[in-house]
Amino acid sequence: MAEQHRPGATGPADNVEVQHEESDVNIRAIFGFGGALVAVALVIFLLVYVLFNFFNKRDGLSVAAEYPLAAAQGNRVPPEPRLQENPREDLAALREREEQTLTTYGVVDQNAGVYRIPIEQAMKLTLERGLPARQEQTR
Repeated sequence: MAEQHRPGATGPADNVEVQHEESDVNIRAIFGFGGALVAVALVIFLLVYVLFNFFNKRDGLSVAAEYPLAAAQGNRVPPEPRLQENPREDLAALREREEQTLTTYGVVDQNAGVYRIPIEQAMKLTLERGLPARQEQTR
């Protein structure tokens, strides 16, 4: 039934003839469906729980198969390069070696007469001597 408009009415409480329809929604069926849905979900949850417990117990009973070829190999390590066991320590050692190489004198190849000098000394010598430049070609 539609609400009738009366001048001066302040709300639906003033209109006594207005009522709601009781046949629009079946609340009992909606709650029944929701309850059945929750019940089915619980049953499925329990079945899956029991199934996973069964799988865990069955897996715990099985003995790992030993392969004769794998047992004969022992503790064989893979070929180089291998993964780093301590990457932070390896990086620190690398930086220390590089710092040692850059700051000390040393022999690179004595037969060829190649020697190493500290980087600071090498930069000073480069500034004193200068770098070679290309000659401009005349056209």
